[in-house]
Amino acid sequence: MVDTQFSDRRLAALYDLFCPWDERGDFAFYLPLVMSARSVLDVGCGTGALLRRAWEDGHTGRLCGLDPGAGMLEVARECPDVEWVLGDLLSAPGWDREFQLVVMTGHAFQGLLGDDELRGALAAVATALTDDGRFVFETRNPLVREWEDWNTRYSGEVVDSAGTVVRCVCEVETPVRGDLVSATHTYTGGGWERPLLSRSTLRFLGPDALAELLDEAGLVVAEQFGDWDRGPLTDTSPEIITVARRPR
Repeated sequence: MVDTQFSDRRLAALYDLFCPWDERGDFAFYLPLVMSARSVLDVGCGTGALLRRAWEDGHTGRLCGLDPGAGMLEVARECPDVEWVLGDLLSAPGWDREFQLVVMTGHAFQGLLGDDELRGALAAVATALTDDGRFVFETRNPLVREWEDWNTRYSGEVVDSAGTVVRCVCEVETPVRGDLVSATHTYTGGGWERPLLSRSTLRFLGPDALAELLDEAGLVVAEQFGDWDRGPLTDTSPEIITVARRPR
């Protein structure tokens, strides 16, 4: 099931307001990679902000965004010069060595919850990559337990295009057990008939588990970083940013 905040067009239109480009360290990391690749697949592309910026900055190769959220794709398709595909890696077209770069930004990788789903998705990525291709994605470091401040970090309000103040309240479901963390986001807006509720679950995997899954898919870890400034990965790093490729 796709989270309501991604499938509902009204909520999807708010995403870039709650998560603006200038406050996201990941886009500054990913954009140069996209610009230097001749063909790019953005898995979980959301509103398409990254690929849209690449196109605006003069990317002349193939840019393709894939997302299962119909609301997100409606927003993304406002830029018709990029290829947009509704779906996920398990239902997507059988891309065979078509992309020099595959990315998953915005912690989209953590939305792959089950082992079978992860293995299927990674196998599809491996098939889609060119021989010299790279798969770049990030997950939050489970040792940092970032979810403990999500109630504050992901609650707030924005003003939509109609001038309506919309508030989001995030609540993490506790106690957290295992590697799955669930949270609800409740959106309310002036003049809305009722609040809109979205529930999300994310999986937190450490570097060893990630390396094992990548290996099963025929990929190896080429580089790993702990933050968007390419700092080393440590137990206190907020991110596990992984660059994977085919073995050489």
